[in-house]
Amino acid sequence: MRSKFQKRSKKTGLAPGSLVHIGSKYVEKSKINLIRYSETFFEEKEISSIKDFCFENDKKEIAWLNVDGLQDIKLFEDIGELFGLHPLVLEDILNTDQRPKMEDYGAYIYLVLKNFYEQEGEGLQSDQISVILGKDFVLSFLERESKIFGSIKEKIGKSKGRIRKEGADYLTHALIDSIVDNYFIVLENLEEKIEVLEDDLVKKPTQSTLHDIHMFKRELIMLGKSLWPLREAINSLERSDSPLINKSIVVYFKDIYDHTIAIIDTVETFKDMLSGMLDIYLSTVSNRLNEVTKVLTVIATIFMPLTFIAGVYGMNFRYMPELEWRWGYFGALGVMLVVALLMVFYFKKKKWF
Repeated sequence: MRSKFQKRSKKTGLAPGSLVHIGSKYVEKSKINLIRYSETFFEEKEISSIKDFCFENDKKEIAWLNVDGLQDIKLFEDIGELFGLHPLVLEDILNTDQRPKMEDYGAYIYLVLKNFYEQEGEGLQSDQISVILGKDFVLSFLERESKIFGSIKEKIGKSKGRIRKEGADYLTHALIDSIVDNYFIVLENLEEKIEVLEDDLVKKPTQSTLHDIHMFKRELIMLGKSLWPLREAINSLERSDSPLINKSIVVYFKDIYDHTIAIIDTVETFKDMLSGMLDIYLSTVSNRLNEVTKVLTVIATIFMPLTFIAGVYGMNFRYMPELEWRWGYFGALGVMLVVALLMVFYFKKKKWF
């Protein structure tokens, strides 16, 4: 297994303990947090190496190993050896372009999830979170350091709820539930922005309004690409007959599944709203253009007969009686004024402007 996984190290150009370029920032060595607990016992500590982790099956304790950062290849080799993880699982953990999924390997269940967050100036971003459920242990791998599981650590530490009384399957449920709940927060923030955008659209739409509509549609599409596979992954967990998932815990996965359906419905609603807003924007711009065109058309129509009169008396024929009249010039201007007023009156009566 080491030799096959070592190929991944060469492919990515990473060496054990080296830095890796993620986006525009360099991240330091992976941070490893270990929590052990039972109904009467709790211990949390940071470890510098997987060698500091001693897994003892006879102690009836749940071990939760959380790794922030995916740059330490040697660390993943050691974790793979210690827990007997398949090389393809290690590959998928490091490849952060995975779709949410659930894979049952018998001795453990592998889950890929997506965590979404707002980044100033860059909009909605996503990180991959991998979770492995085993017998009396849970492994979680985060693409970057995050506080997404902070509330779960607090519940375990303060023995809140039933998490200390249950097994690793309930802890896995809590991790997934925390990620799914974060979708609601993302959607609430997105809803506020859409409401502000809707107000701007009604008042005075600009080019930036159109840009925002397209940006929000892209973000919703990105959410949808993760939500549909997530629904299938949770459904697979709910229907799984794996001995790692207690039958009494299945109902909790069903609750997460229902939340996922609600989130998908909300995303689809937002998509419909943005499509309607795009139609309103295009209609508003079209109406505004029509109003401008109508005004210009009325002005051009009024000046057409005036231009005709001016053109007639601008011809250089020798015998034009009106050219000899004393008040010919003022008479021509008067006729132009009367024609213009009559046309304005006619347009007003027809309510063309």
